Amino acid sequence: MENRYLSQIVFPEIGKEGQEKIRNAKIAVIGCGALGGIIANNLVRAGVGKIKIVDRDLVEIGNLQRQILYDEEDVKNRIPKAVAAKKRLEKINSEVKIEAMVIDVNPENIEELIKDSDIVLDGTDNFETRFIINDACLKNGIPWIYGAVIGSAGSTMTIIPEKTPCLRCMIEQIPHPGSLPTCDTMGVLNTIPSLIASIQTTEAFKIILSKESLNKNLIIVDLWLNSFEKINIEKKKNCPSCVQKIYPALEGEEISHAVTLCGRNAVQIVPKRKISISFEKLKNKLKSLGEVKYNEFVLSFKNPEYELIVFPDGRTIIKGTTDISIAKSLFARYLGI
Repeated sequence: MENRYLSQIVFPEIGKEGQEKIRNAKIAVIGCGALGGIIANNLVRAGVGKIKIVDRDLVEIGNLQRQILYDEEDVKNRIPKAVAAKKRLEKINSEVKIEAMVIDVNPENIEELIKDSDIVLDGTDNFETRFIINDACLKNGIPWIYGAVIGSAGSTMTIIPEKTPCLRCMIEQIPHPGSLPTCDTMGVLNTIPSLIASIQTTEAFKIILSKESLNKNLIIVDLWLNSFEKINIEKKKNCPSCVQKIYPALEGEEISHAVTLCGRNAVQIVPKRKISISFEKLKNKLKSLGEVKYNEFVLSFKNPEYELIVFPDGRTIIKGTTDISIAKSLFARYLGI
């Protein structure tokens, strides 16, 4: 072990004792795209003992620009990301136990997914899943590390139950569909995930080693603008999650409902909260990605594989699949939650 991890062992903040703690750690990585792939790569190379990789998506050609664990063969063979990641990472470090789970994270399964984990790391691309992770980790006393990237910017925050503010202290509720840009609508520079994922991984090491130097702020970095900010997030006195311990996301109060439409090769997704979508704004986000048409009643977005029919209240029919996981991914990619 010492030869493989010598560079970490001689680092004074880790040492032999710290490396043994890393070897005994169990970490769940939720989402294995740009952030999650880099996080998992870092953890495996560092010798974390057990890693659970959870992701609902298949590898697509557009992933290869920034998602380091995948290649063209994975795209050609339509391999699930979690499976492809496990296969690649086991070649890097056979000492690490890696579990791959091709599954959509939801309020019903999240607690089972994270129950044996010391830390949960966020590699997701949508706020619905992040709010589910937030509430599940708070309820079960598990630290988790938020991360997000868009364009040339990224953000991260370390959340320790009972000690720090939580995601809901920063963002009170899940943003409306179509209200936020996504990597598909705004793009993403392939260098920013490496930076944010590296901060997330380092924070995980600090938690494992019980270090006092944990980040206690929201960090926001923009590589294109050369900016680095640390923003103090105050714990909200009436926060439903970390103060009142109600955990709305686990009750399904805020989570979209998805159902396969019989005989139509389509899935319908209905947001939980009442919203109102601006078709003009949504058209401007999507027009470079496919064909967009709308009237006062409905917006249609088509690309070569799928069609999204969006109604003013956010209800969306995704044509071209009966797989709810794929439909949710498309909903997140194009409508941004």
